[in-house]
This record gives sequence, structure tokens and C-alpha cells, in this order.
Amino acid sequence: MIPYGHQSIDENDVEEVVKVLNSDWLTTGPKVSEFENIICEYVGCKYAIAVNSGTSALDIAVSSLDLPKGSEVITTPFTFVATSNALLYNNLKPIFADIKKDTRNIDPEDILRKITAKTKAIIYVDFAGHPCDIDEIKKIAREYDLRLIEDASHAFGASYHGKMIGNFADLTVFSFHPVKPITTGEGGVVVTDNPELAEKVRLLRNHGIDKDAATRYGPDAGWAYDMKMLGRNYRMTDIQAALGISQLKKLDGFIGRRNEIANLYNELLDGCEFVETPITKEGVGHGWHIYTVLLNESINRNEFFKYMRKNEIGVNVHYIPIYHFSYYREHFDLDENDFPETEDVFNRIITLPIYPGMKDEEVELVVKTIKAWK
Repeated sequence: MIPYGHQSIDENDVEEVVKVLNSDWLTTGPKVSEFENIICEYVGCKYAIAVNSGTSALDIAVSSLDLPKGSEVITTPFTFVATSNALLYNNLKPIFADIKKDTRNIDPEDILRKITAKTKAIIYVDFAGHPCDIDEIKKIAREYDLRLIEDASHAFGASYHGKMIGNFADLTVFSFHPVKPITTGEGGVVVTDNPELAEKVRLLRNHGIDKDAATRYGPDAGWAYDMKMLGRNYRMTDIQAALGISQLKKLDGFIGRRNEIANLYNELLDGCEFVETPITKEGVGHGWHIYTVLLNESINRNEFFKYMRKNEIGVNVHYIPIYHFSYYREHFDLDENDFPETEDVFNRIITLPIYPGMKDEEVELVVKTIKAWK
């Protein structure tokens, strides 16, 4: 079966991990610091704090803002549950705004409609690696004095009007899950230009303790440390970081290949009357974490999904809207009729395979199978 996504690991990646396994440091040590430094260089930001998952990154990014309990944070319902769950972990209330059909990204106009006196922040998600309407969202944030978190779990290596993603919000989160632009197995990072937020995130990653193992190692190091915040153990290992360092050297090539595949899909699907291909807005450098199409309303998406899977094409559906899940239905008064664009996209969307190691012939096979649908 052709999977919808897949990691790209080569011998250089393996060699770098083996070096760490043969070294003195396995968990958070010199490789983590090195990884953070090269992320800063790549993105163009001042601070990077690597953690053990994108979900952990979201959790401590939200926590670092110290928002009053019960505050409302506006976000998209068309994302993985980790985005809004991070708000629940921190005793905040997610308020969902509808999306725009063309990019599947949050609609700034609906953000405006959802703002109340309790609104304290916005988390916007760069769906599929296509940056949101960031200028519009930042304008709203300035006008209403709101904090911004960019969930760029799909968008490491993407850009907006010539500037790398990771330079627009108070805090930006990236994910390094195997199907993401680069992988560390599991892993994530929070980036920011704010020194106070960076220090909080760094503390929250390590139990709220002000000294890590590296600073307490060696003949001249002391034993004392202080716990300043209620943190978690979200530390990244040196094993993960070594893989990430090796992967980051290939990121531009990975993104380039993803764009080639997306362009080939667009070309081959042009004229297919029951499939609507995705767009890329002007000024956007797309990361193409996933490639999604919308089926014509006359097509039963679930039957089409089964047909493609039966033909060994690993299609998927991204995403089930968060308000569909039992937990959210039980704890929040949410009505799917309040999100017409999200519902329309959800009922028609299909994710097609895309990953750097995918061959042109496999793309052609996917399209051939699509066109054979009856």
C-alpha cells in the first residue's frame, strides 16, 4: 500500500543516532542544545526549546502565557485534537471559529465574530503546511490585545511573504512526528523571540527546575537547584536531537520534493470533474505536509475512501472536526451548524499520499485510480 505519509531516513541519520548511543549522553545533553541552535539559525528566531512531542510543545507554550483560568482562546476546529486539548490542560476554554474552504485555515472574519471580553489569545493552525492569513490575524490581535500562538506543526520550512514561519506569533510550535517535514521519531519545539517566554517554556519542559543535568555535571558543578514553576518532564533526548540535526540538513530538499509532488497532482488532476485540488495563495511558501482534495458533493466520500484503500492507496481524512468528538460534545455546548464551511470540507475531504520518497509513478498510479472511480 502507498501510505499517505512516511518518514525519510538514510544512513547518515542512522550513523548520527549510533554516535549518540555510543556517547556519554543519551537524554537531554549537548545534542539537544545543538539542535535548538540550528533551528534558530534556520528559522531566524532567537530562542528554541526542544521537547518530546508537538503536543508537549503546545501544552507548555499555552502554559507560559499565564492566562487567567477560564479565559477563552479562539482556535480552529479543523485540526488534530492536541491543539485545543492544550487549552483544556491549562484550564482555558477553546472557542472555535469556522474555516475558509480554499486553504482549510481559520477564517479571520469568524475570529472577529467570536471575540468576547473573556478572549485572551488566538491559536491559529497552518493546515497542511499552508500558512494562515497571518497579517489579518496579527491585526486582530493588536486591536484586541490578544496573545498569539502559531500551531505550525504542519509548517516547518514553510514561509509567508518571504519570511520563515516561526517569526510571527508570540510563540510558534513545530512537530517532528514521522510524517512531518522532518522527524525525531516523536518530538517538537517551541520557538520565540521573547526572552521571558523562552525562560518559562524552558522551565516548564523540565519540572519547573532552574538547572538541567548539564549544568550540574562536572567537578566544579554544584548540587543545588530550585523548582520555580509547576512543570512537566517534556525533555527531548540526545538520541532524538541527533536524528533531528541530520534531518534538518535535508529539510529544503524534502520541502522541494513535496512541492514537486503537489504540482504533479495538480497537473494530473486538472480536468477531473469530481475533484477540487488545493490552492496556494500568493506570497506563501507551502510546506505540503499533506495534500488534500475535495470531492464533488455527488460523491460519497466514505465509499470513495473504501475504494481507494481496497486499491492499495493509503488515503486518509484530515480532520474530524473537534466538536464531533464525544468528550467535547459532553463538556461543551457545540453545534455543528455553527461551522458550515468546516462541515462542508469535512464531508468532502480526502488526503492523498505525499512524502519525499514518493515516486512520480506512484503519484500517477494514485491519480489513475482516482479517475477509474465510477
